[in-house]
Amino acid sequence: MKNRLTKTNKSFIITLVICMERQILHVDVNNAFLSWTAIERLKNGETVDIRTIPAVIGGNEEMRSGIVLAKSMKAKECGIVTGETLYQARKKCPNLKVYEGNYYKYKDYSEQLYRLLLEYTDKIERFSIDECFLDMTNYLLGKELIEKAKEINKRVKEELGFTVNVGVANNKLLAKMASDFTKPDKIHTLYKEEIPSKMWVLPVGELFMLGRKTVPKLYNMRIKTIGDLAKTDVKILVKKFGKHGQMMWEYANGIDNSEVHYIKEKPKGIGNSTTLPIDISNIEKLKEILLVLTEQVAYRLRKYEMLANVVNVQLRTKEFQNFSHQQRLDVATSNTKDIYNKAKKLLEEMYKPGMEIRLVGMRVDNLIEKDEQQLSFFSQADDNKQQKIDKTIDEIKQKYGSKSITRAGKMNIEKIIKLK
Repeated sequence: MKNRLTKTNKSFIITLVICMERQILHVDVNNAFLSWTAIERLKNGETVDIRTIPAVIGGNEEMRSGIVLAKSMKAKECGIVTGETLYQARKKCPNLKVYEGNYYKYKDYSEQLYRLLLEYTDKIERFSIDECFLDMTNYLLGKELIEKAKEINKRVKEELGFTVNVGVANNKLLAKMASDFTKPDKIHTLYKEEIPSKMWVLPVGELFMLGRKTVPKLYNMRIKTIGDLAKTDVKILVKKFGKHGQMMWEYANGIDNSEVHYIKEKPKGIGNSTTLPIDISNIEKLKEILLVLTEQVAYRLRKYEMLANVVNVQLRTKEFQNFSHQQRLDVATSNTKDIYNKAKKLLEEMYKPGMEIRLVGMRVDNLIEKDEQQLSFFSQADDNKQQKIDKTIDEIKQKYGSKSITRAGKMNIEKIIKLK
């Protein structure tokens, strides 16, 4: 008998493919060195934000050897470009302010950004000091990828004091290209169906990983846009440029199967938080949100084969007042039920009637390796039962995506988080 692909089977396969499609963000700090220098100066009592005046970050001007590493918008309007000497820059703008960079401070701000992003996914590739790739495939908590991008963009601005562009796509290449669209403080998508209208119209020199020396050669071949490159016979490109020609053609067509390369190190703590699209004053709804966060945190704990000793819950009101309570668990664990029960208790202790909440967060700390666990005889049976339940749920999510299975107590949480 011949295998027949029924309409129902086709529908299932299509749904499964969509669920498993990668969800990638690229977070890029806007004018990082200048922004971070500006923030540091304002913290130290300066009254002028150097982002609002003609200013650059460079080396020691007195040594006549410094170059422009970063520039403000006002400096850019004067014609100053990154990489030129400070001597040339000052000729263009006599009232230019020059500030030395501080790599150690920049590393600190980069680390602050990284710690915030860790609340969203463990799969983070630090592409440079001021940009990261995030694999969000199994970490969306019922939200769309664009919603997570908006949340990250907003939190960085509010909590860290600088702005980022966020590229939203299904692979690293397109996410990177998207984040380079109009700046600053923007969120851009670049999905497969958007490639012709958003990417192919760009000059070919703007394609990621295309060297400057290659552009004139492409121009000589009458290839001036990324679209021209995408439509060129790949055999011609390979003959002319070798393997690089194959890569150029694939990138021009939005093809990139590279993974987000993240460091697999044991964390000291694991957390997650969500900024709510509306302020919530109903504690029962807050508990449902807390359950979603707890499930994600506990899932990550089990992936690392670690156990938590301490649970911490954070709330932020619409007036930006922050509250935090923490408590030690009776027994180190990674099971969702015990962690949630402790988190729920902390929420009940902390929340006061009438409080309007805009952010809910929870984290676990004092982590230990799974092998270090010492269970009492009485708690072991119940814990083993819960471990089997959690393991089954984890395996289903790992195979079919985070939305494939959900607990009855959080059936409507996606609607709460998605309210606009």
